[in-house]
Order: sequence, then C-alpha cells, then structure tokens
Amino acid sequence: MNSRLRALPLIALLASAACDERPSVTPKDHAEGLYVKGTAEYLQGHFEAALASYEQMHALAPNDPRLPAARGEVYISMGKLPEASTEFEAALKLEPKRSTNWSRLGFVQAQLGKTDEALGSLRKAVALYPNDFNALEQLAEIHLKKGELDDAVRHFTLAAGAASGESKSELLLRAFEVLGKQDRHAELLALAQKSVNEGVRSSGVYTTLGDSLVRAGKLREAAAAYQEAAGLAPRDPTLWELVGTIHLQLDKPGDAIAAYKESLRVKDRAIVHVALARIQLAMKSQEGAEQELAEALESVQGNDVRELKELADLLVTMGRKPDALRILANLSAEHDLQKDVALQLATAKLAHELKDVALRTAACARAAAADPAVKKCP
Repeated sequence: MNSRLRALPLIALLASAACDERPSVTPKDHAEGLYVKGTAEYLQGHFEAALASYEQMHALAPNDPRLPAARGEVYISMGKLPEASTEFEAALKLEPKRSTNWSRLGFVQAQLGKTDEALGSLRKAVALYPNDFNALEQLAEIHLKKGELDDAVRHFTLAAGAASGESKSELLLRAFEVLGKQDRHAELLALAQKSVNEGVRSSGVYTTLGDSLVRAGKLREAAAAYQEAAGLAPRDPTLWELVGTIHLQLDKPGDAIAAYKESLRVKDRAIVHVALARIQLAMKSQEGAEQELAEALESVQGNDVRELKELADLLVTMGRKPDALRILANLSAEHDLQKDVALQLATAKLAHELKDVALRTAACARAAAADPAVKKCP
C-alpha cells in the first residue's frame, strides 16, 4: 500500500473526530440563555412564557440576583402587584444596595396603597442613586396625593433634572400643572423660563412659557415663545394662530398675516380665515375680506363651536345676518350649549332683528332657564 493510500484512513479518522467536537454548554451559559429568552418574551408581551423561562433559569441559577427583579417586572405588567412586591423584596435580599429594586418596590407599594412603606423604599432608592428619576417621580405623585404640593413640585422638578428626552419635558409639565392649579403664576413663569434657559426644547414647555408670558402682559416675548413651540410641533396649527393673534394685538398686521398663513399651511381652518378677513376689513379691502370669508365657509368643519361663533359674528359684520342666524340657531339648540347664556342672548338679539319670533322666544327661554338673573331678553 503506497503512502497516499495509507493516509486516507488517518484523514477520515481525524475528520470524524473533528465533527464530534461540539462546544460544551455549561449550566451558567444555559441559565444566561434562559434569562435572555425570558427578557425577550417579556418585551414581546408574552408574560407567561417569560415566567416559564425564568423558572427554568431558577433551577440552574437559583441565586442570580437578576431573577426576582425580572419576575417582578413581569408581574407588574400582568397587574399582579402583590406577587411583584414579593419578588422585589426577594431581589433586595440578594442586592440590598441596588437602587432600582428599592425604586420598583416603592412603586408597587404606592399602587397597593402602602404609602408610608412606599415613601421609605423610594427614599432609600434616591439615597443610593440621587438621579433615579423614576423614584423621584413616584415621590412627587405621593406628595401630590397627600396634598403636599410644594414637595410635589420639588420632586417633579428634581425628576425632570435627572431625566432626558421626552420624560424631562413631561415631568416639567407635571410641575407646571401643580403650580398652575394653585394660581402660582409667577413661580410657574420663573420655572418655565429657567427650563428654557437650561436648554429644554419641547413644544409643551415653550407653550407653557408663552401662556405665562401672556398672563404677565409680556406679549412680544410670548409671541416668540409660541413661535418656538410651533417650530417644535409642526403639525399643530393653533400655535401659529396664537402668534398671529398676539401680533394683531401689538398692531402688527403684516406679521399677523404671515403667522396666520403659516397656520393655514399646517391645516386649512375657517377660524384663521375669519381672522384674516377681519384684517382685510381693517385695511379697507372688501374684496380681500370676501375672499377670506369664502375660504372660511369652504373649510368650516361644523363641530368647532368657537369657529362657528366667530364665523357667525363675521357674517353679521359683513351684512349677511340671515346666514349668521342659521348658524346661531343650530348652535343654540345643541343640548350641550343650551346653558350658554351669551350664545342664547346673541341668538335672541339677531332673531329679534330679523323678526324670527319663534327663535327669539326659544332662545330667551333657554337663557332664562340657564340663568334666572336674566330678566330682559332682546
């Protein structure tokens, strides 16, 4: 047998040995794979499957500190809060200095109505990690429920400082809301201005700043804030409308027209055409006003009360009272608007002018029923 033939059995033997060499999977590797599998199932909303994977993992790595915390998250998503509490308590026995475990336990305790225990857990979380914005937010919510409003504002603000992205803005808006409901407008303006100065760029924050500046009588600054908000919320036509309205109040009709046209680029709305028609009338352009009125009538939605009221008022101004009365007659008969005294009186007044006795009588009756102090009706 030549050397080449002798080598063939040896090569075959080596190849066979190589095929049998498979990488061995250790229990640790298997447990890690189950953890990854369970986490993926949890993120996909397959909660029972996730728990099953974690149970298999427990048999291989019963003391893995991640395991009870992972199960706790699944139970929270399933609405099984007592089970979640038990899991996070178990996690803390394994990792007592992990702030997230204290934070999540505090969240669950708060949902279960265990306020004092929740406060203790959340404070431990913040002591371990002062930038735990979830714990800070939950502390704010608890203080808010207890009526401790200064503490609520402080913790919402601290949470915003620790958060990033949309969460930062949302937490600031919660703080703004608490201040606004207490009419603490000066503090609200200061906090909104501070937030913007520190680089927070969100439509909600700029809109709140604009609202606060309007309330403070700072219209030019308010217009700038609303314009920033409009740039950050390109699908919201009302922000450009606010800019236009302020410019009109500042006697800057050219800037108002430009802002209203930006609003129309976002969405064609009758109320903006009404505003433009009024500008045209002020500029003595009857033709321009008629054109805007036609656009308004073309784009009117029919379910926007403010829009319909403004349109009716413009029709009266432009000498089309019968058309205006038709709009007011429909509005004033709406069940939700029958207690709108101003609307009922406006309808009665126009009905009286146009000698529609039945409509006038009905509108006057609704006004008197809504407000007994109404003694005289047009």
